[in-house]
Amino acid sequence: MNSATHVATQVAWGAFALAFVFGAVANRTHFCTMGAVSDVVNMGDWGRMRMWLLAIAAAIIGTSALQYLGLVDLSKSFFQRPNLTWLSYIGGGFLFGIGMTLGSGCASKSLVRLGAGNLKSLVVLAFLGIAAYMTLKGVFAVWRRSYLDNIAFDFATRGIGGQDLPTLLNAATGIETQRALLIVATSVAAALLIFIFKDRDFRHSGEHIFGGLVVGLVIVAGWYVTGHIGYGENPETLETVFFGTNSKTIESFSFVAPVAYTLELLMLWTDKSLTVSFGVAAVLGVITGSAAYALWSKTFRWEGFVSIADTRNHIVGGTLMGFGGVTALGCTIGQGISGVSTLALGSLMAFFAIVAGSALTMKYQYWRLMQQP
Repeated sequence: MNSATHVATQVAWGAFALAFVFGAVANRTHFCTMGAVSDVVNMGDWGRMRMWLLAIAAAIIGTSALQYLGLVDLSKSFFQRPNLTWLSYIGGGFLFGIGMTLGSGCASKSLVRLGAGNLKSLVVLAFLGIAAYMTLKGVFAVWRRSYLDNIAFDFATRGIGGQDLPTLLNAATGIETQRALLIVATSVAAALLIFIFKDRDFRHSGEHIFGGLVVGLVIVAGWYVTGHIGYGENPETLETVFFGTNSKTIESFSFVAPVAYTLELLMLWTDKSLTVSFGVAAVLGVITGSAAYALWSKTFRWEGFVSIADTRNHIVGGTLMGFGGVTALGCTIGQGISGVSTLALGSLMAFFAIVAGSALTMKYQYWRLMQQP
């Protein structure tokens, strides 16, 4: 095994191990971003939303520390690129939010549910993966590039090298970049933590705190795996590259495009140019981790559709998540935690668009229900 293959293998196994933990913990703590929005909209319960926000805060602190210490270079991630495709972030995020509500959960939750025996999630993931691949390389990609990605604001034309908040603060005030990183990361994380822990019930909810911290730290570890362990010189080209990622750059966890790449690998297994990447290993790890916990806790059970309407909603939901997730460059984990941990402006746009799409869909569903005799 040459050194390049060895490093890529390390990256894949690192992703699988971290995703295994993610899957098991998400199953145990009921970590679900759609569920978090639903709890707030329908019951006024902020417990799971605070767990999601705690994961974001932990990810921001850990990821910013890696960047500050020079262990990773987030400027090479696609989240911080200076071209702000704002319509794609907002439109894609909004459609993803609608889709995850119709599909009873986002991409990561569908993987967790599949591991626990939910066959509805298998259908969601199949349509999500197909739609995501069509948006990456197929007919949907033409629409995305022609009508959405072209509507953008390029900070590079203003001499600004990135869309992340520290870089924008540096450009606006002249504050040194590392100091700007400390100011922004500390301010955002502190504001989140104050909001999270001001709630007495949440402070006494060990499971929610545990879930939020573990998920956040898994994201941080993902950046380290691809951006430090997986970063080195290619012995064949002598170029410094990122090994084992589909984007060929630094990544952390996201679950829309990786589902598409997993389907591609399974369908074209004999194509030697395809390998188990960081994203593919993460998909397999979440399913396996969730299944392991479900079997251990004796909560594994087969579930299926109850009606044609239920089937239709899940198919439409998976399709919207596939298109929306690729267009917005991530899902509730990919943009909502991994992207936001880089303090990128586009990730914040996608985050709020996903929440808005989900919340409005729930309101509409409730209105429809009230109209029935």
